[in-house]
Amino acid sequence: MSKNIKTIDFKIEGMSCAACSKSAERSLKKTNGVSSASVNIATEKAIVEYDPSICGFEDLKHSVEKVGFHIAEEEKKTLQKDDNTKRQFLVAAIFALLVFIISMGPMVGLKLPNIISPTHNPQNYSLLQLLLTIPVLIAGRKFYINGYKAIFNLGPNMDSLVAVSTTAAVLYSLINTFRMLFDSEFLAKIIELHAHVPIYYESATMIIALIMLGKTLEARSKSKTSEAIKSLMELQAKTAILEIDGKEKEVSIEDVKKGDTIIVKPGKKIPVDGKIIYGNTSIDESMLTGESIPVEKSVGDAVTGSSINKNGYIKFKAEKVGKDTTLYQIIKLVEDAQNKKAEIANLADVVSGIFVPIVMTIAIVSAFLWHFVGHADFEFTLTIFISVLVIACPCALGLATPTAIMVGTGKGAENGILIKGGDSLESAHKVTTIAFDKTGTITNGKAVVTDLHIVEESFKESEIIKLIASAESGSEHPLAEAITLFAKNKNIEIEKAIDFKSYTGMGIEATVDTRKVLLGNKKFMESIDAKVDEKSENISQEYAKMGKTPMYIAIDNKFIAIIAVADTIKDSSIETIKKLHELGIKVAMITGDNKNTAAAIANQVGIDIVKSEVLPSEKSNTIKELQEKGEFVAMVGDGINDSPALAQADLGIAIGNGTDVAIESADIVLMRDNLMDVANAIKLSKETIRNIKQNLAWAFGYNIIGIPFAAGVLYIFGGPLLNPMIAAAAMSLSSVSVVSNALRLRKFKPYDSKQEESKKESK
Repeated sequence: MSKNIKTIDFKIEGMSCAACSKSAERSLKKTNGVSSASVNIATEKAIVEYDPSICGFEDLKHSVEKVGFHIAEEEKKTLQKDDNTKRQFLVAAIFALLVFIISMGPMVGLKLPNIISPTHNPQNYSLLQLLLTIPVLIAGRKFYINGYKAIFNLGPNMDSLVAVSTTAAVLYSLINTFRMLFDSEFLAKIIELHAHVPIYYESATMIIALIMLGKTLEARSKSKTSEAIKSLMELQAKTAILEIDGKEKEVSIEDVKKGDTIIVKPGKKIPVDGKIIYGNTSIDESMLTGESIPVEKSVGDAVTGSSINKNGYIKFKAEKVGKDTTLYQIIKLVEDAQNKKAEIANLADVVSGIFVPIVMTIAIVSAFLWHFVGHADFEFTLTIFISVLVIACPCALGLATPTAIMVGTGKGAENGILIKGGDSLESAHKVTTIAFDKTGTITNGKAVVTDLHIVEESFKESEIIKLIASAESGSEHPLAEAITLFAKNKNIEIEKAIDFKSYTGMGIEATVDTRKVLLGNKKFMESIDAKVDEKSENISQEYAKMGKTPMYIAIDNKFIAIIAVADTIKDSSIETIKKLHELGIKVAMITGDNKNTAAAIANQVGIDIVKSEVLPSEKSNTIKELQEKGEFVAMVGDGINDSPALAQADLGIAIGNGTDVAIESADIVLMRDNLMDVANAIKLSKETIRNIKQNLAWAFGYNIIGIPFAAGVLYIFGGPLLNPMIAAAAMSLSSVSVVSNALRLRKFKPYDSKQEESKKESK
């Protein structure tokens, strides 16, 4: 196969069921040069991988048109098509209703003028219905064009069922209409016996009108499933103010180029991604992170397109524009996710692909059995044939999976959970073990001072903090940063230190305000003969057991205090792991830290499996070990060193503020730095899969019950015979019901770590 493979996606118009999408997909796959093709009935989109040296867009277009559909070329045409569809439905509905009233009115006591009365003038009665039927057939012509084209291409679909059933009803009615006009004996018999006029125009017209109604309601419901993408697109700024030669110029967002200097005034949207070069402000990034509290920004900080500048006047350099912006990437990710199929969708695809031919066979066999074995008349046989074809339409079956996935991925995006495909959404519900990285995932990833134990009471706390922070100000060690930040937060002034010395593996020494300050481990204290009492040693060991790093402090070679520094646990970690346990999932932690620190963190948050002292290159092997034990493993990480493990895991989950490499390697990206979203992703997956199973059960159950009912099985035992109009109404209702059930996912309520914490406190 050529390496020159390209991917293209386009919208296909004219599809109405899963059999339609399967037919289009099959035709595209047969095209010479196409390596893969996927057609989604819910989004009406095709994703095709092809070799441009072998085939081109025109070949793909021909493959789609060959089976009765066409590629939408412009959004404008799509809108016009939607308007035409509504008009066609209104025409069909009005004329079908007139035919229904004329046909069924006399049965409920409605008196028609003698000139069109079935008892006085059955010819005019039939001709009038025929004339009123013609506009309905024209309005519903797509059923015949697509339906018969699909039959000729050996890929019958839902349109084929409608076309064949209504054609049978119209042809039968047309023959009898002409018999009344030209066969006087036939006409006399009907008038003399006041017999039922043997025409079925009302069935044909009402089937078309009801199915068009179902499609209209279905389209309206389906449009709601993509609201997440629409709302994301609406977030984008329409214009930007550029600074050109010291002057302001407002331009369209499409005209902004990388490197432009952009001015953003208070209350305005940030147009594109970039970095601040002038001013400071607070920015509302809730559209990206879900966090309602504005983030303080100053020179050098990054800003994201579509976030809102709250109160400052800033200038920034555009770094990412157009399709490179964060917002566009999110929109693309959600769109791609909605087009990717979940494994469970294959079941519906396979069934839908063979369902229509089977239904047509059942309809023919049922009709023949009733006519030749049951000795039923032709009208009865025709009713059976039409009812089976209409009620067995696989629309509901085809919509069961993609609509739920569309709503699920859209709801995830709304809550800061970006799911890269239907397959990823489905995989999440299978997870039995979730492995977390420690630093930056379970913990905040930044060391902070947690404790200060003073032994020498002649020293005040503020004085000790001032001395050690001043001494550490010359060091770039993370522990030194924690101490200097601790002093700044307490508004303690840091002085300049002199004679700074660092002793590898032991500690540091510096002179602050004529005093010799020493900070390090027990070995360091022993090397300067600073005696550490037993109580302080025990306290130090307790700190270590808790995962903290204790450091001894000596002033002028005299031990005076212990300070403890630790990478603190995120507020959401404990509640997240509790929720995962409630969901029946085991939790593992993989870290390069020593056993004591790892064990301490694990005990605090409730980890089940601890893998410590693991090198970055060994993380993926640890995931493999868990998989070999039969676990379906998800990995949660945020760093470059996590990317191999994310790729190895059955499901990779990246924290959105992590590295690009980690995000690329993951199946799910969490935009907020909130670990509870891991539990939310699993919960969303479980609810979506449950919804899909409900949809499939409804769709399969409907056909299993409906087909025998339409075939006249109940009639054998004295039950009613299904009217084709009722079959059409029930078929349309089943599709609308499946889509409506999928829309219930819009009520998905994520766990809120803050709410869970407040519940805990109230108890």
